[in-house]
Amino acid sequence: MKRLLAALSLALFAAAAAAQDIAPDALIKRISDEVIDIIKSDKDIKAGNQEKINALVEAKVLPHFNFNRMTALAVGRGWPKANAAQKKALEDEFRTLLVHTYSGALSTYKNEVIEFKPLRMATGDTDVTVRTQVKRPGNQPVSIDYSMEKTPSGWKVYDVVVAGVSLVTNYRDTFNAEIRDGGVDGLIKALASKNRSLEPQAGAKPK
Repeated sequence: MKRLLAALSLALFAAAAAAQDIAPDALIKRISDEVIDIIKSDKDIKAGNQEKINALVEAKVLPHFNFNRMTALAVGRGWPKANAAQKKALEDEFRTLLVHTYSGALSTYKNEVIEFKPLRMATGDTDVTVRTQVKRPGNQPVSIDYSMEKTPSGWKVYDVVVAGVSLVTNYRDTFNAEIRDGGVDGLIKALASKNRSLEPQAGAKPK
């Protein structure tokens, strides 16, 4: 029994190490393939069930994001003004906002094809960009680039650039305006209000 437990522990350790060693472009491709396979096979998600789409984003996409860095970049010069509790609240609210953002994108999936560009990465690089194009018949391709950094737990996304527009910097002007008008707490309240407005309505009939 002890040998079996030792073998299982070793296998789990090896799997975790392998996950940390996976190349950044291979990681994005794996996540994309898994998410698309689930969308294609789950009739509730295909029908637009928002709770299931949110759960899919939470389980498959968000674990590979560095929300602390993303939030700091999005808040910009207002970030140092926040205390530890405020930073935690900002990170939580920004994470929830991104759940809604990605859920909305997945709910419009229509058999797009994702093409991966060759990864430009030198030995020892710890910050890279994974470049992709999303193609749909009859439409112009849309570039989606992932800015990624290597962390002790593997590669993490800290920004997504869609058609040349950075996700984190796209929020910065709005966030700074909220801080200017109502301080850091004002931004937290604004984000919380926005997230509540995006939640599925209570008692709404599932699709």
